Amino acid sequence: MIRFLHTSDWQLGMTRHFLSEDNQARFAQARFDVIRALGRIAKDKNCQFMVVCGDVFESNHVDRKTVLRALEALKEVPMPVYLLPGNHDPLHVASVYQSSVFAERKPDNVHVIENADPIKAAEGIEVVGIPWLSKRPVGDLVAETIDSLSPAAGTVRICLGHGAIDSLSPDPDAPGVISLARVEEAIRQRKVHYLALGDRHSLTDVGGSHRIWYSGAPEPTDYDEVRPRSALVVELNEEKVSAEMVEVGTWNFIERPRLDVNNEQDIRSLQKWLEDLPNKERSIVKLLFFGALSLSLRGQLYAIITSFQDLLGALEISEENLVLAPADSDFSDLGFSGFVSSTVGKLREKIGPGSQESTVSQDALMLLVRLARSSE
Repeated sequence: MIRFLHTSDWQLGMTRHFLSEDNQARFAQARFDVIRALGRIAKDKNCQFMVVCGDVFESNHVDRKTVLRALEALKEVPMPVYLLPGNHDPLHVASVYQSSVFAERKPDNVHVIENADPIKAAEGIEVVGIPWLSKRPVGDLVAETIDSLSPAAGTVRICLGHGAIDSLSPDPDAPGVISLARVEEAIRQRKVHYLALGDRHSLTDVGGSHRIWYSGAPEPTDYDEVRPRSALVVELNEEKVSAEMVEVGTWNFIERPRLDVNNEQDIRSLQKWLEDLPNKERSIVKLLFFGALSLSLRGQLYAIITSFQDLLGALEISEENLVLAPADSDFSDLGFSGFVSSTVGKLREKIGPGSQESTVSQDALMLLVRLARSSE
């Protein structure tokens, strides 16, 4: 049996617009830290090597510092590491892998897969990588490669690929999509014993053979990923395979796609939910509000949001479906009279769902009340 670690989609150098400068720095550092964590896991699990199936870097335009920090972390991995160029960092003349800083600082344990020639990783173990040479391949790179292979007699062959597989793709006929049927046929013919995939950031067992896997991203990148923060320790021979998921990441993307807030109890429930979130400084949260709130309750809601924006990695909110429903009590202690009182009445009449006039009226009322309270 051989044992190796399968990972992908590190996307070193990734930025997110909703992160503050400090939190962006911590988000970036976590992606370098996870390389070292993967190395420790691979050592503890007695892995012989590590494969990284594409999108090691966010793009071929990452800065020099990102490349240097990546290579410094890779140097600490105590085994060979095979890097496969993917759609974010394809291998061409302008590739990050062709840069002088990468060439000068690349540690001896790091191997960039430049073509589909078989690589002898150890005695009886063959790695066949299928690198992206451009951002838009015109055909199924994986099928083209495995179709040309002969059955691997006495050798365990691991293929490394990147991209969408047709059984999971919304556009299975698009150029570059991988044919599951052709991969499964290659497995039946013993041309391939395991296909390690990258591109899908969710940990996924593809097909029924348990020999085709997406490892998922070791650090999450978006809200819709399923079981990210993962990698796979794969144990394999010609007859048997096992893939053990290991969790390595430290950041979380959390979305509540419908959060109803209509009264004080709803607001307090939200506050408790936010209070109970673990690892707040590494949690990126998106809240989509639905409902109707008075001015005073809306003020309470925004006070809570403001306080947690300082605690969380990031807090995104959508209030398109949150309507302002002013109550008489919102104005009773402000002493409005005459023209101001009349204006308040007209603004309240214009508030309703879904119109630009309503939005402007809501903003005007909130500003009016805020100014009145600040002058008390």
